Amino acid sequence: MGGNQTQIEFILLGITDSPHVQTPLSMLFVLIYIVTLVGNLGIIILVRVSPSLRTPMYFFLTHFAFIDICCSTDISPRMLADLLSEDKTISFTGCMMQFLTFAFFATIECHLLAMMAYDWHVAICHPSLYVTIISSHVCRQLVASSCLFAFLSAIIYTWCVFGGSFFGPSHVVHFFCDEVPVLKLVCSDTHSSEMVIFAFITINLVGMSVIILLSYISIIRTVLRMCSTESRARAFQTCISHLMAVSMYFGSAFFMYLQPPSSHRSLDKVASIFYALLIPMLNPFIYSLRNKEVKGGLLKCGRRLFSHWQHRRAVSSGT
Repeated sequence: MGGNQTQIEFILLGITDSPHVQTPLSMLFVLIYIVTLVGNLGIIILVRVSPSLRTPMYFFLTHFAFIDICCSTDISPRMLADLLSEDKTISFTGCMMQFLTFAFFATIECHLLAMMAYDWHVAICHPSLYVTIISSHVCRQLVASSCLFAFLSAIIYTWCVFGGSFFGPSHVVHFFCDEVPVLKLVCSDTHSSEMVIFAFITINLVGMSVIILLSYISIIRTVLRMCSTESRARAFQTCISHLMAVSMYFGSAFFMYLQPPSSHRSLDKVASIFYALLIPMLNPFIYSLRNKEVKGGLLKCGRRLFSHWQHRRAVSSGT
C-alpha cells in the first residue's frame, strides 16, 4: 500500500438512496443498536455478579457478548451517520480500519462458537473429566490463541483487499467496507488475493463448523444412550440456544463469504444487515430466554436489587 493510496476516498452508497426511507431506517437501526448494547452488557454484568454462572460456558458467553458489542459498534455508528448525512465519504485509512476491525471480531466470534460447542461436548460426554479438561487456565488460553489467530487472519484479509491499486474516489455499493464491494474497486488483478482470502475464510468458517459438527455428533450419541428421558430432554434443551446461534451465524457467513464473487447480488446487503447487526442483537435473547440458569440468575439479581431497595427505604424511613 503506497503512500498515495492513503489519499484516496471511498463513498459508501449505504442501504438505500431514497431520502424518504432513510429517516425511518435510521430510527430502526438506532433501536437495534441500543438493544444490542443493553442486551449484551446485561449478559456480561449478569455473569459477573452471579456466582452460579461463573463456569467455562459463561466465561465464553461473556466474551461472545463483548465481541457482539464490538462488531455492532464497528458498523452501526458510521452507518447511522451516513443515513442522516449527505456526505458519505470515508478515507482510505478509515475504510481499511473498519474492515480490519470487523474481520478481527467476526473471526473471534466464529472461534468462540466452536469453543462453546466443545465445552458442551466435554460437559455431556466426559463429565468426570470436565474440570480437568476445561479449566480456567485452558479457557484463557483458548480465547488468547483465538484472538491471536483472528488478528493474523484479519491482517492478511486486509492486505489482500486493500493492497491493490485504487483510483478514487470510488463508490462502495454497501453500507460498510466489506471484502466483496471493496475488491470490486481494485484496478489490479485480484485473483491471487481472492484465493488467499478464500483459503483463510475456509479455515475459519469450515474448520470451526467441522469442530461444531463433530462435537454435536458426539453429544447426540451420548444423549441417545442416556436411560432417563428427562436427562435426554435436559441435555438437548441445554444445547438448543447454542445451535440457534450457530445456525444463524454460520448460515449467513457461508452465504456472504463462500460463494463465488460473480454470484453476489442485491441480497448481500440484507444478509449483511442480518449478519452484522441483527444477530448481535438477537444473541442475548437466544441465550437468556431458553436458558434456565440465565433466567435463574436474572431472578436472583432482581430479588437482590429489590431487597437492597427495601433495606435502603427502611433505613431512610427510620432516620
